[in-house]
Amino acid sequence: MTFRTLLIASSALAGLPTLALAQEAAPAEAAPAPTTQVAEAASTFTGDEIVVTARRREETAQEVPLAISVVTADSIEATGNFNIVKLQQLAPTLQVYSSNPRNTAVNIRGLGVPYGLTSDGFEQGVGIYVDDVYNSRVASATFDFLDVRQVEVLRGPQGTLYGKNTTAGAINITTNQPTFEFEGRAEVTFGNLDYKQAKAAVSGPLSDKLAARIAVATTSRRGTVFNTRTDRYINEQDNLGVRGQLLFRPNDDLSLTLAGDYSRQEPECCGTVFVRTGLTQRPLNRQYAALAAAQGYTVVSRNPFDRLTDIDASLRAGNQIGGASLKAVWDLGAGTLSSITAWRFWDWKPENDRDFTGLAIVSKSQNPSQQDQYSQEFRYNYSGEKADFVVGLFGFDQRIDTQGLEQQGLAASRWNLAPSADPANIANNPATLNGLSAINTQYLKSTSAAAFGQVSWKLTDAFTVQPGVRINYDKKSGFYQRRVLDAAGVDVTTQPASAIRTARLGVYQAQISEPSVSDWNFSYDLNLNYALADDLLTYATYAKSFKTVGINQNGLPTDAAGNPILGAGVIKPESVNHFEAGLKTQFWDRKATLNVSAFLTDIKNYQATVTNGQLGVLRGYLANAGKVRSQGVEADFSIRPSERFTAYANGAYTDAKYVRFVDAPCPPELSGGTAATAANPASAPGTPGGFSPANCDISGQRLPGVSEWAFSYGAEVNAPVTLLAKEGQAYLGIDGNYRSGFSSNPSQSIYTNIEGYAVTNFRVGFRTEAGIDLFGWVRNAFDTNYFELLQVAPSNVGLVAGQLGDPRTYGLTIKARF
Repeated sequence: MTFRTLLIASSALAGLPTLALAQEAAPAEAAPAPTTQVAEAASTFTGDEIVVTARRREETAQEVPLAISVVTADSIEATGNFNIVKLQQLAPTLQVYSSNPRNTAVNIRGLGVPYGLTSDGFEQGVGIYVDDVYNSRVASATFDFLDVRQVEVLRGPQGTLYGKNTTAGAINITTNQPTFEFEGRAEVTFGNLDYKQAKAAVSGPLSDKLAARIAVATTSRRGTVFNTRTDRYINEQDNLGVRGQLLFRPNDDLSLTLAGDYSRQEPECCGTVFVRTGLTQRPLNRQYAALAAAQGYTVVSRNPFDRLTDIDASLRAGNQIGGASLKAVWDLGAGTLSSITAWRFWDWKPENDRDFTGLAIVSKSQNPSQQDQYSQEFRYNYSGEKADFVVGLFGFDQRIDTQGLEQQGLAASRWNLAPSADPANIANNPATLNGLSAINTQYLKSTSAAAFGQVSWKLTDAFTVQPGVRINYDKKSGFYQRRVLDAAGVDVTTQPASAIRTARLGVYQAQISEPSVSDWNFSYDLNLNYALADDLLTYATYAKSFKTVGINQNGLPTDAAGNPILGAGVIKPESVNHFEAGLKTQFWDRKATLNVSAFLTDIKNYQATVTNGQLGVLRGYLANAGKVRSQGVEADFSIRPSERFTAYANGAYTDAKYVRFVDAPCPPELSGGTAATAANPASAPGTPGGFSPANCDISGQRLPGVSEWAFSYGAEVNAPVTLLAKEGQAYLGIDGNYRSGFSSNPSQSIYTNIEGYAVTNFRVGFRTEAGIDLFGWVRNAFDTNYFELLQVAPSNVGLVAGQLGDPRTYGLTIKARF
């Protein structure tokens, strides 16, 4: 039995003595309408305040002098936002993009990670924490929230209070903890598309000093795209998660919490649909229309919202995440000492269709990887009459191993090789490329250590000065090797020179690199906040932050002779200057809350994803852009005039641009042609057979994936009723979100702009004072057609494929608490 199997079993057994069904609803008088305001807000109709731990101590959200969105568990469940990917519907400045769990990007205000294919060699700009444990892989964002109490979305650099430095923000997830009073919660949901979701949690004492809690969640749903090739729906949901916790409290001053969790996904995912084609600079007979016609291929549908595809390669998104942690909290009287020790793992087993067609061009694309990470944090919190402070130490060690396989298929030769007068006729011979494989072996070792601290010095009852500092050391070393084998398994690089060998090495290039780097960084911030009056707080923040140095872990670009450019193996750290000012206020006897913030973030040496468009050679690598700027304004408003009505509206304007990026990858309409020279300058975009620049100056263009305008809103009204002899509330709720258009390509392209869209959801239900909640819901009620992501196919053939947003879904949820 493996250690991970033992972990799964122990997670389940941790709460077995008190196992029972549990539920996520509160009694009727305590059940809140969904709220996402960034301030003190009633978590119940009785006027309770939302308590957060953003500054590593418990305080109301309205007291925190920074921009923070708080989403309670009831809001998450009522609106169906059951993971971070869906959470962006409630938080306008949060952007999440996912072509599959590995290639998931979580950004705040347009910043965090570069848009496009991911690499293990760089850090997240948005940290994801679950009960103080840092999750280094964004893949965790695709899993169900598991027994979550609330989620805090912190905007702006968070390096002087959190274990891992983050330049764009942090998502702080707090789960429900073991209790010394028995409680149980349960929830089941059924919907169209064979949607089924079940959640359960139970907590209670095992003795007067020991308490346990166990929670499970499972989600399944039929896919939303039909694959005519395999005669089944794809892009389904298939999630399972379990968490177990033991709380040992020998006295009032000390508590020890041992937690273990395991989650897995095994869907047939993640396929694309045909969206459109656009002219590139390749010769016309080498573009999509001519290549498809030459092989007698016709796409199953040219309307993406028919939700049909015919991709032929096998699909899989096997995903397992889990770990264990031990948290000790010791009350020392004057302050509190905390220790968080954690281990986490991530196993990724993918299979993809990299050519986005029903032709056997790329027949296999599989890059499984395994990660282990260890972290240790010590933190001391002190609260005094004139000053509060936090000091901490953080250590992190990570290893990721990847084994890659990409293989060409029967249609590859005619698709990738230009016809010629060569008597061997290699371009029309399927055997030229069929079975040609690129075998990648790689690993990454990453170590970091940091000391950090922040003090809140109360100069007066109204005015507080809050400086913070951080010193950070990072070391990264990697290994990458690509071997090229023919269909018989023979290394192509060892074969005699021939036209076939040259053609094969033009598709896959052998390479080996061992990048390594270490770096020290010092960062700091200063926050000034002043209470102009009761319930009226103003603040201003300056932060000098960084994103640590990175390495290219997926191979290196090559020079004219085909040799790896070793200098491209290391990516400089980002240098961040962040300015922010805000106002937090409540009025109308605290029945209304309005918070406003304005920000400007400049990043030098921005770590960007660069792609070269070649099939199978090097899909993407990291490089430094000169400068990026994100600036904007955010506003969050909520109102609760009575226990019968509540509403919120959140909005954000974000202007995120490349200030200077002079050697960026060109968009598809400028790619694929003969290299431009002084004698033959670059042709106009979309000129078949034209001349293409080696790179493009995209200074002034918007960052990909960022909408200028984003809004979310919601409201709920209820009335007391008696139904089937049960007293309770009947309620009607609405929530929705809007995003303006955005670019879906690292360099803005006329072919990959996604139009703005709005999604509206409704629910109607009945909740009782005894803790029963029954409601029906419809999401995307107006069946809006929209894209979540557009992708450009390799080889500059002009094909654009996409991933679709969910269609209209509807269902019924039943929750109970006891």
